[in-house]
Amino acid sequence: MKTLANNYIFKALDAFPYELEETMEALTYALAYEEKNVVALCLMGRIYAEHLGDFEKAKLYYTEALAENMYAFNVYPHYINVLLWNEDYEEVERFIDFALTVKGSDKAILYIGKAQLYEQKQAYKKSLQTLKVAKTHTYNEDYMRTLREHTERVKDKLPKKKKKKSKKKQK
Repeated sequence: MKTLANNYIFKALDAFPYELEETMEALTYALAYEEKNVVALCLMGRIYAEHLGDFEKAKLYYTEALAENMYAFNVYPHYINVLLWNEDYEEVERFIDFALTVKGSDKAILYIGKAQLYEQKQAYKKSLQTLKVAKTHTYNEDYMRTLREHTERVKDKLPKKKKKKSKKKQK
């Protein structure tokens, strides 16, 4: 049965994100053959979150995928995004704190998620501190560039300091 499920998952991955009807059909078949397939559940969550805007249903798919395999690291960033989009701040903070303890998880991605959480809560200094921590866990140039972009965006949101006019003393 796994082979048939995997064939449909490959079809779904090939069609995603441009042929959503074909993607959904393939995922439906894949989940019929293997209802707890982590890749299929994650992709279904992405469709509900990114294309249909149904964050609650997406959360259900992600939690089901993580319940099946907590080491499914490819689910983490998508789940974090849907929690942030849905403004489930306490839940996303708990999840990130847990995920940081899981051996093998991509700490840079998790710290960036935490920085985005602080940014959404308008705690910009905390966000910048968290981005510095993420930088220590970044090991490739592409992600370093992404990190710099996040940092610049947050810095732009910091309140501007007022310049004091200096009075020149005349003798």
